[in-house]
Amino acid sequence: MAGIDIQGLNKFYGATQALFDVSLQIEDGEFCVFVGPSGCGKSTLLRTLAGLEGAESGTIRIGDRDVTNAEPADRDISMVFQSYALYPHMSVRENMEFGMKVNGFDKALQVERIKEAARILQLEDYLDRKPGQLSGGQRQRVAIGRAIVKNPAVFLFDEPLSNLDAKLRVAMRVELEGLHKQLGSTMVYVTHDQVEAMTMADKIVVLNGGRIEQVGSPMDLYHRPVSRFVAEFIGSPAMNVFDAGVVTGLPLKPGTELIGCRPEHFDLVAPGAGNVDAMVRNKERLGAETLLYLTVGDGTELVARLDGDDETQIDAQLGLRIPGHRLHQFDADGLALR
Repeated sequence: MAGIDIQGLNKFYGATQALFDVSLQIEDGEFCVFVGPSGCGKSTLLRTLAGLEGAESGTIRIGDRDVTNAEPADRDISMVFQSYALYPHMSVRENMEFGMKVNGFDKALQVERIKEAARILQLEDYLDRKPGQLSGGQRQRVAIGRAIVKNPAVFLFDEPLSNLDAKLRVAMRVELEGLHKQLGSTMVYVTHDQVEAMTMADKIVVLNGGRIEQVGSPMDLYHRPVSRFVAEFIGSPAMNVFDAGVVTGLPLKPGTELIGCRPEHFDLVAPGAGNVDAMVRNKERLGAETLLYLTVGDGTELVARLDGDDETQIDAQLGLRIPGHRLHQFDADGLALR
């Protein structure tokens, strides 16, 4: 196992800069998730960490080794791809042992590690099957097993669950969390899905336009976003961010142009008794919770999350109160005001 230290990383594709002075520390044994919208640089950062892409400047250390210019095979990493990258003509066993064979692992050690990985991933009954005979979830387990048998210092995952259906994605997410607890290894995981990031990570790195926007624990980012971008990206439904001029009766800081409130943090009160009045234009019952889609006087649209048995009707007029400790304030550039 090993930690990761990235300092001053800059990456270009021709004249286009993809990463801007990225510096980041990932602790030994940490599950770190890179998250952000398409094109934000998260996969480029992972591939640069893996050695699949070069960087114009900066350094990368894994453990006590400077691997900035090392080949991928010399970085003591294993990578799991979105596409599984399994050999279709090989059995599960052969896929898992292939990398060990190439690297000259002792045969007895190969057998031992495949047996252990198959036990951890519940693949014992599938070792002699070909990938085409497996479900998507089973193929992803094989890809993870192939990484496990190498016993690397660091595991890298590039959107490994994006090809799975929603139900299987949740199941595999739980399996990966359990795997991390069993192995205690450093894991770096890329996803565009903030729900995956929130549920799996010890540390989340939010990227935006090739730059790190914020680094922190899931709840740090949820409760203390440093910018409008993070506030709206982390959380589902997203934080309501709207013009501060819409509300009254709130203790706003100098320079506040935008305010934010999570959907679950609105208090519903009688019209005129809150900080802003709204009309219910739509309603979604989701079982355990209900979402109200609201419109305020200037046309601003908001979302409120309530208990599943809420009886508020469409077209109802109501007031919204924002508790002071739940209020987020942003300046004209979208930076949080503390």
